[in-house]
Amino acid sequence: MTDEMDGIDRRIFLRAAALGAVVVGAGGLQRTALAQAQAESSAPPPRARPGGGANYAPIRAEVEVRDCEIEGKIPDDLNGGFYATGPDPQYPLAPGNIVFDGEGHVRMFRIKNGRVDYKTRYAKTERYVAQDKARRNLFPMYRNPALDDPSVKGLSRSTANTHVLNFKNYILALKEDSPPCALDINTLETVDPVFTFGGELPRDRPFTAHPKICSQTGNIVAFGYEAEGFGSDVVAVFEIDQQGKKVWEAKIKVPYVGLLHDFAVTENHIAFFVVPLAIDHEQMARGGIHWSWDKTKKTYLGIMRRYGDGKDIRWIEGPTRSGTHTMGAFEDNGTLYFDTEITAGNPFPFMPNKDGSPPDYEASRSYIHRLTAKLDGPNKSYGIEKMYPLIAPLPRQDDRYNTMPYRYGYMACPDPNEADRAKAGACYARVDNSTRTFKLYNFGTNVGLGEPVFAPKSLDAPEGVGYLLGVAWRLDENLRSDLVIFDAEHIDEGPIAIVKLPVQASPQVHGWWVREDQYPT
Repeated sequence: MTDEMDGIDRRIFLRAAALGAVVVGAGGLQRTALAQAQAESSAPPPRARPGGGANYAPIRAEVEVRDCEIEGKIPDDLNGGFYATGPDPQYPLAPGNIVFDGEGHVRMFRIKNGRVDYKTRYAKTERYVAQDKARRNLFPMYRNPALDDPSVKGLSRSTANTHVLNFKNYILALKEDSPPCALDINTLETVDPVFTFGGELPRDRPFTAHPKICSQTGNIVAFGYEAEGFGSDVVAVFEIDQQGKKVWEAKIKVPYVGLLHDFAVTENHIAFFVVPLAIDHEQMARGGIHWSWDKTKKTYLGIMRRYGDGKDIRWIEGPTRSGTHTMGAFEDNGTLYFDTEITAGNPFPFMPNKDGSPPDYEASRSYIHRLTAKLDGPNKSYGIEKMYPLIAPLPRQDDRYNTMPYRYGYMACPDPNEADRAKAGACYARVDNSTRTFKLYNFGTNVGLGEPVFAPKSLDAPEGVGYLLGVAWRLDENLRSDLVIFDAEHIDEGPIAIVKLPVQASPQVHGWWVREDQYPT
């Protein structure tokens, strides 16, 4: 087995950014992902190869399919919308750039009364509109504003390509270096390219791609790093109520400026995990991207009281690791429990190592770990425990439990029962944290899977009672795609319905479920 196959999860995360496939089997996409990531992006885009797997190529088209073909039956109590966004380059990326810099392509599967309509639209950000007018790339390097064309000075650099969230009658498309981009929840047409909640946030305030919805109040708890200008070590933490008003805000300083992609929120506390994918000014001066992996730095778990001024934050030093996506978090009996995926090294092998060393695919594999720390009193270290043998860079939960104790998690992963990863099929999994057991459904090796999203049967349904939705890219059908729907309690029994698209689905990094009662009347 080669090093190429060992790096399956994070190399396929690059595909997740470009394609939506988090994990695939032994088909051609695995082997070509590494080559494409390392190749000059000015090379001609790879195309699908019938019968031999498939390579991603940008879609660059907005798609609409009414009354999609359905195998099986859509449950009567599944009504709402499954939304997602991912990077789909508007123009060819510059040499040395990464696919994370593609424009946000937002999609919706609208499910109602047993029918499904599919629609995609680009988020018409200020960046997108400026490039569309100029008919060329004006932002040539990932989060390196020094290289921007002079004509775009003062415009938002947001690509709106990472996550989505519903707020009132909008879908907010998120990119963590900028405010949200607001789209109409029904049409996906852009309403406000720089959405500041009616001026509650500064126009230049970064807004995390992973806000949490408080399980008790419904408020949006969020943060923005580099909050006082490019490269600053200040993080703004804030909460916005359901009317769009800011409830409170605090500012903290981090031990160093690193990729602060996700965080944890409990009933009374907020926690950050600072990892050594750090800002690299020298690299940017050479024309490179914003980040590099600095293995000389440690991790820091920071804990602060929610609703406070941030002055109480405590930073606990730990070993060099990375953790970029939270599955769930809660507090109990004076202890913080923070479940996140952890890698031993650089989580994104297509991002440079500061010391110039080659990618370490073994160290890039993600496993779910539980971080623990006492909420009061000194902590010399934090606990770190591996929870499952699943390679899972994008774990999710029932989002009604974002800030409280929870039992179930969901993810895409290679089949852990196959010793040879080259033969491991792509799976959706449900983990049970109370028993530390899991259930799997294996799609085989000719499928790529996007991050799954949980949809409860009703607003007050018990945790885990509902459906799991995800997109499957058919690698042996030129990436023709399906929406697959599972009974979340019986995921191992396979999909109960398959919504068949006639085309390749648009890209996905993260997705979100909107209940029917959350749509405008």
